[in-house]
Amino acid sequence: MNNLKKIGLTALAGSLAVTSAFAGELAATGSASMGVANITGTADAGTGKVFSMGNSVYLAGSGEMDNGMTVSMSFELDNGALSTSTVAGPFDSHYVEVGSDALGTLRLSGHGGDSAQSALEVTAAGDLWNNTLGLTGTITNAAAGDNSLFYTLPSIMDDLTVTASVAPGSAAATDTHSSIGLVYTGVEGLTLKYGTGKSGVKTAEITSTTYVASYAIGSFTVGYSNTIADKIGADREVSSYELAYTVSDDISVTYGTETFDVTGNSVDEEVTGLGVSYTTGGMTISGSMINAEGGANSATADTDKWSLTAAFAF
Repeated sequence: MNNLKKIGLTALAGSLAVTSAFAGELAATGSASMGVANITGTADAGTGKVFSMGNSVYLAGSGEMDNGMTVSMSFELDNGALSTSTVAGPFDSHYVEVGSDALGTLRLSGHGGDSAQSALEVTAAGDLWNNTLGLTGTITNAAAGDNSLFYTLPSIMDDLTVTASVAPGSAAATDTHSSIGLVYTGVEGLTLKYGTGKSGVKTAEITSTTYVASYAIGSFTVGYSNTIADKIGADREVSSYELAYTVSDDISVTYGTETFDVTGNSVDEEVTGLGVSYTTGGMTISGSMINAEGGANSATADTDKWSLTAAFAF
C-alpha cells in the first residue's frame, strides 16, 4: 500500500510540474544605482554633496489559459516602500493583469498604479522639476495609485491605443477618479498623446488634461507637452520642450525646459536641464546639470544642481 501511495504521489507531482511549466513562467529581474548630487542656491539645504542609491527586485509571471486569455502578475521588492507608502512590508508596486486580443487588457493595481491620464503626464523634458529644487507649482494629475483599474481597449484602428482607468474615492472626501488616454503612432516618427481625468476632494475637484507630441527624424527627436489642472481659483499649467540627439547606439544628449504657471502668481517657475547618458552592457552612466528660477514663485529664487549616476540592470 505504501508503495502505491508513493507511485501515486510521484505521478501527481510530475503532472503538476508539467502543467506549471506549460501554463506559464516566473522571472526575476533587478535594478540598482549609485549617485552623487549637489545643489547650490536658494534651495541649498547646506548639506553639500549627497549620495543616493536605488535597489529593487521585480518578480513577474505570465501564462496563457486554455480559453486563449493571458494572465500576468508583477510585484516589486523595495525596502523604501516601508517609509514612503502605506503598504506594509517590503512590497512596493504590484498588479494582476488579464486580457486577450478580442477583449483588451484589464489591470488591477494593488499599489503604484497609473491612471490613463497620469500615465501620459510625464513632461517632455522628463519631470526636471522633481529634483528637490524648491518648486511648488507641480501639477496634480488624475490620481490612481492603490486599488485602481486600468483598461487597455482592444484594437479599434491601426496605430491607435485607447485606455481608461478608475479608482474608488472616499465616500466622505473624494469622488471616484476616472480618466481616459489616447496614443497615436500612425505617422512614421510621430507620436501624439492625449489624456484627461478627474481627481481631488468633492468640494474642489481637479480636471487634469495632458497633450504630448514628439517627432523623431534621423538622430534628432523633438518633444512638447502641456498639462493643465483646472481647479477653481488655483489653475496650474506646465509646458515642456525637449530636444534629444542620439550620438551613437550608446551615447545620447538631451536638453529640456519646463515652465509652471499658477493662477494668481506673477512669477513663473522655470526649469532647464542638460543631460548626457552612456550605456554599455547592463550599465548606464548619466550626468545632468539643472537650473531652476522662480522657485516658490519668487523672482529672486535661483537654484543649480548637478548629478552623476551609475545605474545597473540585471
